[in-house]
Amino acid sequence: MPRPRTHDEALRLKLLDRAGELISADGPKALSLRKLAADAGTSTTAVYSLFGSKPDLVNALYVEGFRRFGERLNAVARTGDAVADLVRLGVAYRASAQADPHLYAIMFTRSVPGFEPNAEADRLARATLEPLEDTIRRGIASGQFADVAPEVIIVSSWGLVHGLVSLELSGNLPPEFSVSGAYEEALRANASGWLAAQQTSGDDLSG
Repeated sequence: MPRPRTHDEALRLKLLDRAGELISADGPKALSLRKLAADAGTSTTAVYSLFGSKPDLVNALYVEGFRRFGERLNAVARTGDAVADLVRLGVAYRASAQADPHLYAIMFTRSVPGFEPNAEADRLARATLEPLEDTIRRGIASGQFADVAPEVIIVSSWGLVHGLVSLELSGNLPPEFSVSGAYEEALRANASGWLAAQQTSGDDLSG
C-alpha cells in the first residue's frame, strides 16, 4: 500500500496563500519560514521540501499569482466584438485581483526587495496578457479598432485597469468614488475611444 503524501498540492497552495498574506499584511520581513510553517500547521521541513529556499518560495508565489490570473483571463469567452471582449477582460482582471489581493502586489509591484522572477516565471507572467493582446490585434485586423500600433492600445488599456485596481486594493480612491459603478463604464469608454469610427471622427474635427 503506497505511503500517503503529506507534502501535497493542497499544502503547497495553503503555504503559498499564507506566505502572500504575511507579505501583504506586514511586508517581506514578516515572511519567516518557521512562522509560515506554524501558521499552516506543518513543519519547516515541509516548506523546504516543497519550495527549497526562501527566494524559491517567493518565485513560487509569483508563479501561482500569474497562474490564477491567466486562468481567469483565458476563461473569458470571446464574442467577436472587440469592445465587449475588452470590457469583459477588464472585469476578469479586477475579479482576479479581488480574489487574490495578497498575490497582486507580488505580481506587479516587486514588493519583495531584490526578488527577480526566473526565466520560466517571467515567461508565464508575459503569457497571461495574451488574451488582451489577441483581442486588440483582432479588433484592429477586423477594422473595428483604429489602425494604430497594437502596443499603444494594449498598454493604454492595461494601464487603465491596473491603475484603477491598484488604487482600489490600496484604499487610495476617494470614499465617494464607487468602483463597482464606474469601473465598467471607464473600461467601455476606453475601448470605444479606440474604435476606427471614433478615431476618424476625431481626425475630421481636428482638420
